[in-house]
Amino acid sequence: MPLFACAIPTGFPSPADDHLDAPLNLHELLFAHPASVFLARVSGDSMTGAGIRHDDIIAVDRALKPQDGSIVVAVLDGEQTVKRLRQQGTQTWLEPDNRRYPIIRLNEGSSLVVFGVVTHVIHAFRKSRGLATPARHL
Repeated sequence: MPLFACAIPTGFPSPADDHLDAPLNLHELLFAHPASVFLARVSGDSMTGAGIRHDDIIAVDRALKPQDGSIVVAVLDGEQTVKRLRQQGTQTWLEPDNRRYPIIRLNEGSSLVVFGVVTHVIHAFRKSRGLATPARHL
């Protein structure tokens, strides 16, 4: 994809630079470990505070080691979820980034498998053709 050589400011408008830089390879930008990365669509709103919204697409890297504070795709007692991994001492829990949802504390018998670390999120500001709901005529 083409990439403008100059950054576009979010403040006051300035004349655009007509010069294009080298094409941007999204695979190189998004995937440090291409063989271990997958994309997944998110459902729900428990991670909106982290910028992950319903229907967003996340890039998940299975090669990264999850750390305290990492946003992860986890399987908890057989159920998949996207949450922030928290670890303190021997305690581990999963935190949503939406105050409407409770922290998930792991019990002694809980089974937690961290499937991968979320590295990127892709979301649209408006729906593209083919995905949008047709407009209703009044």
